[in-house]
Amino acid sequence: MTPLAVAPSARALHESTGTRGVAYAGDASTVDETLLAPLTSAFASAGFEQLDDASEASLVVNLIDPERPRPFRRHSRGTFVVALCTLRERPADPLRDTYPLLVRSLANIVLCHVPGLGVLFTTMERGSYLVGGSDPSALAAAVVDRLAPLARSRLVIDNEFVPDLEPALWNGDRCTRELSACGRRLDELGLLPAPFPIEEMLDPRDLRHVKRLYGIGGLSYGNLSMRRDAGRFWMSASGVDKSMLVEPGRDLLLVSGFDATRDRIVLSVRPDLEPRRVSVDAIEHWMIYRANPSVGAILHVHAWVEGVPATEVNYPCGTRELAESVAALVAAAPDPARAVVGLRNHGITATGETPNEILDRLEPRLLRQVPMT
Repeated sequence: MTPLAVAPSARALHESTGTRGVAYAGDASTVDETLLAPLTSAFASAGFEQLDDASEASLVVNLIDPERPRPFRRHSRGTFVVALCTLRERPADPLRDTYPLLVRSLANIVLCHVPGLGVLFTTMERGSYLVGGSDPSALAAAVVDRLAPLARSRLVIDNEFVPDLEPALWNGDRCTRELSACGRRLDELGLLPAPFPIEEMLDPRDLRHVKRLYGIGGLSYGNLSMRRDAGRFWMSASGVDKSMLVEPGRDLLLVSGFDATRDRIVLSVRPDLEPRRVSVDAIEHWMIYRANPSVGAILHVHAWVEGVPATEVNYPCGTRELAESVAALVAAAPDPARAVVGLRNHGITATGETPNEILDRLEPRLLRQVPMT
């Protein structure tokens, strides 16, 4: 008896052929209809196939009411969700006013169309910038041009916890003490933006959904790491208060490897202590350390330094594409061991001997406001 062939899902077919599927969800009546048709055409021109079933799409545009945003609950973190709404006028403080929409709609990014002005982008990394334009077709093309690379990027945020941390490191070492001191200093300098209170914005079910999808303990900003030896480095945990890095093995994790076949960061942990997850930027730090043996520490803050080379695309945190872009800029610096590079609409990543040495070098030049372009 010949077994029946099982037809591949639309998602699997698109991934195997290199194409991507896009679908709409939500209520079309909540969005200015003059943008929807041009947006669909722009997606098609960019190589996205229109799908009717949002569960099969790799990119979902969730049409939301800004007063009562309803989430699209994806079944895979590989689904990139865009929340799209229409606003009557530009908010006085775009980041403050639109970031709650991003959280409540469980989206990767929120786009707010202001007719006659353009589309405001708000990202999880606290980026907020305008893609301007009043002609619907030209505006839709510009929006998709900025959106497509983000939607095609690949997250590397899974952790593998291996209970092999040597007892001599259970109470930390010189590196963890240095990282802890630098975290307190960042707080004193006002370089740790207040974590966004997602616990206050989401009900328990949606909060669990967000943490499961993105491997986060909460939304906090910035991270720091220090090389332990040739193949390992200590790094701040995800969602932890950087001014309170007190528990090695929980607040600070020892990154000991990267499983490229499964896109997993490997952590050496204590067998008697439940660890947090490492920062989503661990893949970026891993690539920098591996390519540059002279780098002793890495610091990432949501601040800016004038005149530094910067990434061209504001890829989401935790993606292979962002990590590769930043690592390439570090490698191209005159001295990779003392490099400073910008992450567009996001912040800076700097290398040095120790986290505090980096901060000593940068503090006089740091601008608290990141330019948005």
